[in-house]
Amino acid sequence: MIYILENDILRLTFREQGGEMRSITEKADGTEYLWDGNPAWWKYSSPILFPIIAKLWEGKYRVDGKEYELPSHGFGRTSNYTLIKQEKDSIRFALGWSEETLACYPYKFRLEIGYELHGNRVDVLWQVRNEGEDTMFFSIGAHPALRCPIVPGETIEDCFLEFNCPEQAEKFAVTPDAFLKPEHVPGIKGKELPLSWDFFAQGTWIFDSLKSDTIAIRSRKSKKSIRIHFPDFPFLALWSPEKGGAPFICIEPWFGHADMEGYTGDFRRRHGTQELAPGKEFNAGYSFTVGS
Repeated sequence: MIYILENDILRLTFREQGGEMRSITEKADGTEYLWDGNPAWWKYSSPILFPIIAKLWEGKYRVDGKEYELPSHGFGRTSNYTLIKQEKDSIRFALGWSEETLACYPYKFRLEIGYELHGNRVDVLWQVRNEGEDTMFFSIGAHPALRCPIVPGETIEDCFLEFNCPEQAEKFAVTPDAFLKPEHVPGIKGKELPLSWDFFAQGTWIFDSLKSDTIAIRSRKSKKSIRIHFPDFPFLALWSPEKGGAPFICIEPWFGHADMEGYTGDFRRRHGTQELAPGKEFNAGYSFTVGS
């Protein structure tokens, strides 16, 4: 089932699978800012990554000596969520633990995803609750695919990323199969990053030292833009399919990241993993702003 939020400026659509937003459309001229999930390139639009981000070494992790398996990015993006509330300008979905999740993730949780529409801004809100009796360990992240170029007929070379702070940030070194290395390599300098498909040929760019908490996709040929604001996130990834030519770029705020190359330690000591005491809640969020 498709759910809709709209006002005079934007029309948003959502689905229960993944609790995922599928469209951000500017009503004045029909401009679409979010990738539609065409599997010819990538079947998602803006999935949530939970309870892991990216890949586990050999697809496995360990808690108290017991081994578990999870697919890349966990089960948050593929599960069916329950609609718990819809109002004129907001909608909220929930996913809870089950015997099926306990078989691959040994923590009792409740994950809620909320979306709020404010003029030309969309707020995305997360709440993770630990419903078990033990400290819970997890990662959570966003993976929105934003159209680039936004305007038909333009090319990716017409576009650039604009950071809200001057940057001189290194990125993680990444293996060919997308695991992280502990060392860093040269990354971004300045407030503008010119774009081309060569930029993504070596895989995902992952940062842990950005000053910026806002990045916009802008064009040198038109005024269309979309900005993503991600306060207090420790990691930020930039990705588009390595083969090049995809009509989108993913700007991904993360609480966590892929395994370090060769990591076989306990999940609780995995670099970037979050922890949550019994009965406590973790809250975070980010936002999209169109045309500014």
